[in-house]
Amino acid sequence: MGLVVQKFGGSSLRDADRVMEAARKAIQAKSAGNQVIVVVSAQGSATDDLIARAGEITARPSAREMDMLLATGEQVSIALTAMAIHELGEKAVSFTGPQIGIVTDSTHRKARIKKINTQRLRDALDDGNIVIVAGFQGIDEQLDITTLGRGGSDTTAVAVAAAMKLVGAEVECEIYTDVDGVYTTDPRIVAEARKMDAISYDEMLEMASMGAGVMHSRSIEFAKKFDVPLIVRNSLSDALGTRIIPESDWMREIPVCGAALAADEARLILEGVPDRPGVSHRVFAALAEASIAVDMIAQSAGGGGKATIGFTVLNAELDRTIRTLRPIADDLGATLRETGKVSKVSVVGAGMRTHTGVAERMFAALAAANINMKMITTGDIKISVLIEEDPSAIAAESGEIPKEKLKQTHMDVRKAVLGRKALRAVHAAFGLAQPRKGAGVPADGAFKNRPAPLLVPGTKDREAAIARLEGMEDVLVSSVHLNPDQSRITIHDLPDQPGNCSRVFSAVATGGIIVDMIVQNMTAPGKAELSFTVPAADLTRALKRTQDVVRLIDPTCRVIGDGDITVLFVLGVGMRTHTGVARRMFGVLADRGINISMINTSEVCVSVVVERSRGEEALALLREEFRIE
Repeated sequence: MGLVVQKFGGSSLRDADRVMEAARKAIQAKSAGNQVIVVVSAQGSATDDLIARAGEITARPSAREMDMLLATGEQVSIALTAMAIHELGEKAVSFTGPQIGIVTDSTHRKARIKKINTQRLRDALDDGNIVIVAGFQGIDEQLDITTLGRGGSDTTAVAVAAAMKLVGAEVECEIYTDVDGVYTTDPRIVAEARKMDAISYDEMLEMASMGAGVMHSRSIEFAKKFDVPLIVRNSLSDALGTRIIPESDWMREIPVCGAALAADEARLILEGVPDRPGVSHRVFAALAEASIAVDMIAQSAGGGGKATIGFTVLNAELDRTIRTLRPIADDLGATLRETGKVSKVSVVGAGMRTHTGVAERMFAALAAANINMKMITTGDIKISVLIEEDPSAIAAESGEIPKEKLKQTHMDVRKAVLGRKALRAVHAAFGLAQPRKGAGVPADGAFKNRPAPLLVPGTKDREAAIARLEGMEDVLVSSVHLNPDQSRITIHDLPDQPGNCSRVFSAVATGGIIVDMIVQNMTAPGKAELSFTVPAADLTRALKRTQDVVRLIDPTCRVIGDGDITVLFVLGVGMRTHTGVARRMFGVLADRGINISMINTSEVCVSVVVERSRGEEALALLREEFRIE
């Protein structure tokens, strides 16, 4: 007998009819011969309503009391869903997160799961019940109620599925939403977006972190770690949905499988940072200590003993980030600046690892749409660019408008005018509306021959399996490796105008030269610093092509080639959302006096550039730190 874990979000439970439909789907799964666990969110706008009610009392409620309040929304949903199943003639029992032993850390409003005690779940299932579980919530070791933050119900569903799999269940997890599956981009913005039949864990992890709202990245982390089969389906239809699966060979044939837009981030820039070991660690350790997750990180090569670090955080974390870093910036003699409203547009694809010209194609599409990029970062399978939405922010940077009048506020995608324009441009540039394998064209063997999971179930030893649930949401680093065959080109004082990056990378791409890391930062009003890595064997050709094209853009720009570098990669699951990864990585290098001159981050990879002579030493340190054989 298999086990199906079904998750229903707030929109899928917003009224009695929707609750009854969710109950029918659970009964249908049980009638097919499965045991069934249903994880539910609060109904409709219930969570927002509770937040508003708190706001009527105080502008600064304590995080602990907010968790006590917000957890009640899911408690209503579990009771109503159980009643609906009873009404349809099946057995059901509802449990809160604490009742089934979802134990978390004590970080209120965004707690992480430490372990799940599956005994009560198994007893209820063996008694013939459909089990209803409250998503989004747990309990810490002091017995205080906690909530899991954004996407918490998705996280609960996949974590419960993973926990049950570790004790021997054959599990599948269905995520029910108000759309038919995962699309190549948001169909509300790009009408011709195409539903995907399948997408890899890594691609979905990047899509989720880049703004695709179907699932939250933390839930994908669980799925990849424990190899939980996922299906995203429509709660109002029987459509097959989208399978989220391990990477297959056919996926590597496709350079870009999807694009996403995020408009809830703020950009900060640390200018004039001393270019010496330990500085990056000090900055990001402080943010990690404050539990502030950093998204895009772009540390430029710098010059004159100074460097620039640009990064983004959620708008909701902007004020805390500034309060955390202002004293550090003052101590370092650096300047901390926030900019205007920004949008992040990204493309993702497993084929990016082997296909050339992806960045050039993306940048050319943006240039053709007259869209300027303020920041660029790349990852193993993604490219992200930051676009400034508010033109007055440029004036603020030059002192014409007081920055306090441009305070960053929440901006959703409906207001991201340039962001939506950019998303449409890159979606069209990569032909994402067209049928392909995994999106309208069958991919042979797509769902067969699953590789071994990163964490192997202990089916023969129940105690060992249960022990694996301890720290189940801890970061998982799968590999650390070194690429010594890289070199770097840096363009200083590149005019900040649409099309300049496209011209540079077009010149490099036409020479058949593969570009790996790309980092662009704003270093002064109207000026950018662009750094990128190319194979060491191609440095001379790439440098000549870059110098030729930059001379036509602005002959005063400096273009420098550096063959004395190496690139280190730390790969795993949740590299960005686990705030401690960068802290540990940068810290162990700083302790040994190894300087970091470039940084790139994504959900599956953090990469840094260091001196070639220190590369092997750095590799050994990181392997020891993350216990990689």
